[in-house]
Amino acid sequence: MKPPVFSTLGCRLNAYETEAMKDLAKQAGVENAVVVNTCAVTSEAVRKAKQEIRKLRRENPDATLIVTGCAAQVEPETFATMPEVTKVIGNTEKMNPATWQGMAPNLIGETEAVQVDDIMSVTETAGHLIDGFGTRSRAYVQVQNGCDHRCTFCIIPFGRGNSRSVPAGVVVDQIKRLVDKGYNEVVLTGVDLTSWGADLPATPKLGDLVMRILKLVPDLPRLRISSIDSIEVDENLMQAIATEPRLMPHLHLSLQHGDDLILKRMKRRHLRDDAIRFAEDAIKLRPDMTFGADIIAGFPTETEEAFENSMRLVDDCHLTWLHVFPYSARPGTPAARMPQVNGKAIKDRAARLRAKGDEVVARHLAAQVGKTHHILMENDRMGRTAQFTEVLFDTDQSESQIIEAVIKGIDGNQLRA
Repeated sequence: MKPPVFSTLGCRLNAYETEAMKDLAKQAGVENAVVVNTCAVTSEAVRKAKQEIRKLRRENPDATLIVTGCAAQVEPETFATMPEVTKVIGNTEKMNPATWQGMAPNLIGETEAVQVDDIMSVTETAGHLIDGFGTRSRAYVQVQNGCDHRCTFCIIPFGRGNSRSVPAGVVVDQIKRLVDKGYNEVVLTGVDLTSWGADLPATPKLGDLVMRILKLVPDLPRLRISSIDSIEVDENLMQAIATEPRLMPHLHLSLQHGDDLILKRMKRRHLRDDAIRFAEDAIKLRPDMTFGADIIAGFPTETEEAFENSMRLVDDCHLTWLHVFPYSARPGTPAARMPQVNGKAIKDRAARLRAKGDEVVARHLAAQVGKTHHILMENDRMGRTAQFTEVLFDTDQSESQIIEAVIKGIDGNQLRA
C-alpha cells in the first residue's frame, strides 16, 4: 500500500485541516493519491498551487491527484481543466468522511470529478476532527472558520464561507486532552478569530472563551491567540490581557493599512486611530506586549502620502513583527476593479516597509539582552519567548519544556541565551 502524499499551501488553518484529511484518508484506506490543499489569498497563491500540482504530477505519474482548499473552492473549473488533476473537492467536502470513502480503491463505481458545493450554506465547523496539530511543544486548535466581512481585496469568505464557531465546551475538552498529552502551549486559530461566538447561543465573545479555557484548564502553561481584528476585541479579552500571565503577550493584528481613506476603500471596520488606541491600551495593561501585523503595500489608489501613513503606523502601533504583502489584484474582488498602483511602486513600497520591519525587530532584540525569559523549546537548540521571539542555545535543552534563561546576545534575527 502506498500512502497518500499531502501538500499544504497557505494559512495555519489549511495546515490544521491537512492533518484532519490525513486521518480521514487513512481511515478510508485511500492509496496512491496526492492531495494539494490550496490557498486563494492572492493570484500568486493560485499560480503557486498550479506549479505545485504540475511538480507533484511529474513525481507521481500514476497517482490520483486531488485538489482542494480555498482556490479549489473559489475557482474549481480552473483546476478541473488541468490535465494533471483527477478530482477537485471543496472546503466542506474535504472534511467529510464520505468524500474519502468514495476514493477508496475497493469502491465500486465512479465518483464525480468535481465535488464543490455552496460554501455559504455551511453552518458548522469541523474543528472536532483532530486534537490540534503542531510540533511536540505547541498545538494549534481551530475554534472558528469562515468570515462574515467583505474586505474589498479579499476572496477568502468565498473560499471559507460565513463565520461559524466551535462551541466552547468542545474547545475546552480538546485542550484538556492536549495538556494530558504533554503540550505546554496551545494556539487558538481561525479565519476571523474575534468573530468567535457570534453564531452560538448567548453570542459569547472571544474573551469569554479565553477566560473559560484558562479557568477550566489550570494545567495549561501557555495560551496564545493568532491573528485578531483589534476593533472586535471585547472587554473580557482586555481583562485577560491585564490579569492572565498564561495568556501570551503577543498579538498579531489584522491592520492592513495606516491611512483612513485606504482603510475605507478596503472596507475595513477600523480607522488608524482605532488601531493606535487599541495598541496603547493593551501595552498599558501588559507592558511586555508585542504586536505583529499584516500590512498591504500598493493597494489601489494608494498615494505616496497614504503609504507614508502605513510607515508611520509601525511606530505608532508599537509593531515588532511585520507581514508585508505587496498588493496583488485578485480577480473577483472589488479592489481588482479600482485604479491600480504601478507595479514598480508597489515593489518599492513593500521593500521600504520590510526595511522598516527589520529596523523594529532589531530594536526589539536589542532591548531583550540581559533580560530573563521563559522559553518554550521547539527543538534541542531553539525555543521561543512569550513574545514569540526565537532564542538559540549553545547546548542541548529538553524539547517541549519551558526553561528560564538570561538573554546574552543577538544572532541575526534571533536571540542567544
